[in-house]
Amino acid sequence: MEDTPMEEGNIALETPAPDVFVPPSIHHEATLRGETYSHFSPVPPSLLAQPSSSPSTPATTSGPPCVLGVDEAGRGPVLGPMVYGVFYLPIPLSTPLLQTAHHFDDSKVLNPTVRSDLMRALCTPASELHGSCGWAIRSLSARDIGAGMLRPAGAGAYNLNAQAQDATVSLIQGVLDRGVNVREIYVDTVGPPAAYQRRLERFFPSVRITVAKKADSLYPCVSAASVCAKVTRDAALEVLYEARAELNKRNGGNGKEGGEEEEAEVEEEEESWGSGYPSDGRCVSWLRKNMHPVFGWGPECRFSWGTAKDMLETKGGVKVEWPVDEDDGTSRLTDFFVSGDREKEADELGTWFGNPVGLETF
Repeated sequence: MEDTPMEEGNIALETPAPDVFVPPSIHHEATLRGETYSHFSPVPPSLLAQPSSSPSTPATTSGPPCVLGVDEAGRGPVLGPMVYGVFYLPIPLSTPLLQTAHHFDDSKVLNPTVRSDLMRALCTPASELHGSCGWAIRSLSARDIGAGMLRPAGAGAYNLNAQAQDATVSLIQGVLDRGVNVREIYVDTVGPPAAYQRRLERFFPSVRITVAKKADSLYPCVSAASVCAKVTRDAALEVLYEARAELNKRNGGNGKEGGEEEEAEVEEEEESWGSGYPSDGRCVSWLRKNMHPVFGWGPECRFSWGTAKDMLETKGGVKVEWPVDEDDGTSRLTDFFVSGDREKEADELGTWFGNPVGLETF
């Protein structure tokens, strides 16, 4: 599911820089536990409602009209989170500040070092970007993406489009709840643009919304959101990779049972998992060498992806069949411990809890 092929030239652009900037949007503990979370930057004071200085006007005036862009990073990889980003700033500043002064563009056409440097500038208090703009991300963990897509039939699958659209709505609402006067929203499409736009307009009827293909190249605020999402994903991949490499080192080799041969392999440089895309040979090689036969991989992997499922089924994974509960929940606790007639059942339970005695015993 959702395995996305990628041209060889793009794999390098999708691979994190070796010294990628780790922004405050990386919540280390949540990332390592495989949890989905959101991060909102502080809203610049200049974008918030200000007290009125005139007795003839309301007590407060709303902040300046702002434009907000939405984009994602990591929709197709089998490893790492999918990250949604939003970026907002005053409407008049969008093109001159983002496009002319800082050269934001779709993150997929910026090399990893440029992306990282832009994010660093955005997070530096003394920079013009930091004082004029705000941003937020929602990191959908690989574990939660897979769990949603692999829900049992009765529960209804939570497909990737639905997860993405819910993340978008929660981020926009979070910005509005923080008092930002958002008047225009531009979104890079997920699915058919018209249907997605109508859905967002139902949630935010007072805001002008544009959903378009290639919005990350057309609108500077979407380009900036793309960079926030991509650098956060890049940094999350590095955090997850370093944790997994350390675990492999402690276990004596690639997460498997230790042995002399495997210990020798660990002494060599840990193999990179590259961009995390199924079409990246480094990713597939890492998955194959680090697959546990029962548990597969850790919270870094999307088990709903065809690459992971096929590997578990054909490359040495152990098939586990769970018994079907046919009695509609009428089992007794003792059924899990004993079988046979009730006298045997009582005797066996006595070995667990002690046999009852009457008063005559005393």
